[in-house]
Amino acid sequence: MAGRYFDDIQIGQVFETEPHKVSRSEIISFAESFDPNPFHLDEMAAKHVGLPSVIASGLHTLSLSFRLFFDLHLWDDAIMPSPGIDKVRWLKPLLPDQTIRVRATVTDTKLWKPAYGVVRMLHETIETTSDNPILTVDAMHRLKRQTSTAGAT
Repeated sequence: MAGRYFDDIQIGQVFETEPHKVSRSEIISFAESFDPNPFHLDEMAAKHVGLPSVIASGLHTLSLSFRLFFDLHLWDDAIMPSPGIDKVRWLKPLLPDQTIRVRATVTDTKLWKPAYGVVRMLHETIETTSDNPILTVDAMHRLKRQTSTAGAT
């Protein structure tokens, strides 16, 4: 539902994305452009440091996770620039041919100005086969309030 605003969000709400299978070429393409460490690009280099294969850059995993979340189109009309993210934790590497999904749980809401508030969420990127998180992020989303409500506070 793209029409959500700050006042529509409640602590405890959970949103889940569709799954996405990550390809080796996707991993290498991101690494070539943004994080050219050898273990993101070359199988032998990855094995040399004890990895089973190339792994996605942590920044790739983070970016992809947010892309999957924003593909939900929860609040396209209400979103404003974010005040930040906290506590980014890479728990396990993202490997080629793994499938991930994101579960985002609302942990707090705070009205900042009469016209908008901040929704704090725990974003968990989950590897679907094991159902275990590989990345967690404490994210803040600044959202407009509905026009009819904004003037009331």
